[in-house]
Amino acid sequence: MSHLIDTALTKSLSAGQPMFWLNPDYQSAPNQPQTELSRLDIEQADQRLRRFAPLLQQLFPELIANQGIIESELHQVTELQQQYYPDLLGKLMIKGDHALPVAGSIKARGGIHEVLCHAEQLALQHQLIHSTEDDYLTLLSPQAKAIFNRYEIAVSSTGNLGLSIGIISAALGFKAVVHMSVEAKQWKKQRLRDRGVHVIEHRDDYSAAVEAGRRASQADPNSYFVDDENSSRLFLGYAVAALRLEQQLAEQQIRVDTEHPLCVYLPCGVGGAPGGITFGLKQVFGAAVHCFFAEPVEAPCVLLGMQAEDKRHPESVYQLGLNVTTEADGLAVSMASGWVCSMMETILSGVFTVTDEALFIHLYQLYQSEGLAIEPSAAAGFSGPNWLTNTPEGYRYQQQQQLQPLMSQATHLLWTTGGLFVPPEEMQKFQQRGAQLAT
Repeated sequence: MSHLIDTALTKSLSAGQPMFWLNPDYQSAPNQPQTELSRLDIEQADQRLRRFAPLLQQLFPELIANQGIIESELHQVTELQQQYYPDLLGKLMIKGDHALPVAGSIKARGGIHEVLCHAEQLALQHQLIHSTEDDYLTLLSPQAKAIFNRYEIAVSSTGNLGLSIGIISAALGFKAVVHMSVEAKQWKKQRLRDRGVHVIEHRDDYSAAVEAGRRASQADPNSYFVDDENSSRLFLGYAVAALRLEQQLAEQQIRVDTEHPLCVYLPCGVGGAPGGITFGLKQVFGAAVHCFFAEPVEAPCVLLGMQAEDKRHPESVYQLGLNVTTEADGLAVSMASGWVCSMMETILSGVFTVTDEALFIHLYQLYQSEGLAIEPSAAAGFSGPNWLTNTPEGYRYQQQQQLQPLMSQATHLLWTTGGLFVPPEEMQKFQQRGAQLAT
């Protein structure tokens, strides 16, 4: 633990206590970008997804209504706010990535974007298309399928990224391999197998499964490994959500500017999805948006990585005596992406941690008030508004960022991340447990 620099913080983390950490390096408007990536890169990712939209409609009929665009609804949750956040000033909303089509989770945009990047590259290489102006429906031809079938796409996952990568890869004709870590739910493995995906089960945690998957892929020259810890393609696919959110907020006549702050609460595992979204939101809204990650008390890996001296080489939460035991399978990660932590260095406002009990209470409250069904990990952000508005740390952040006089004009956005494909009997168990804990 030689690299851990805040002894009081690490003691609190080791104790498994819910806590709210403010990023001391946060800059509301960084002088210089910390990365070579820009809004232009996000817009190019969005354009790629639009080029493939007609093809995606053919593969997935559920996308026809939205012209092949994979997007989720922006919900105004008045009942939830009135019943469970009665003292919250401003407006409470939910970005419903728990219901993203095709993959059923926040991983849909990033995972599908990365596979489409690879497919586009191979299609140009094999002259299936000659430019990005060509008709991408050509890539559904038997000739294209035969070429794609020579190649493997592999990924390691706790569940949701595996669903995203596996489903789109198999649908395009690739050999799809998903290395599932010990935290992965059985139903997610079965859903992949039912779609022709080769699932390799590991007895170790997510970080170990990534290493095993990466090694296996490197041994095959025709294998492409989707690296959740270091992929700019994934990251930019996630970031596209910011462009879509900008449009949705405008359609609902919700202002985001200096006088109308946007506070966003994002469940976090290894960091890629919430990191990409945060990067995108800062590109779109600048100092007007404030992003906070939510992690299980047993797996606060990004919080640990963010406060380390060397963010590119984060420590494992195992060194804190934690064991990553959580029902939030998508967030059960022992070591953060060092690349993401370095990307977040000056743009992430803070991180808070949450108990499993709170996850079940929140998912139950959401269903009771709004009829939205989510999996436990998707509820991680729901305690965020309370941390920001009702704690000393939250008051300090408001004071630092001069937010106190603006909170009545703020929008608080809870970002839900998964749940669409949870089997009904599993979802019922979640609700029953939440009901018991809430009484």
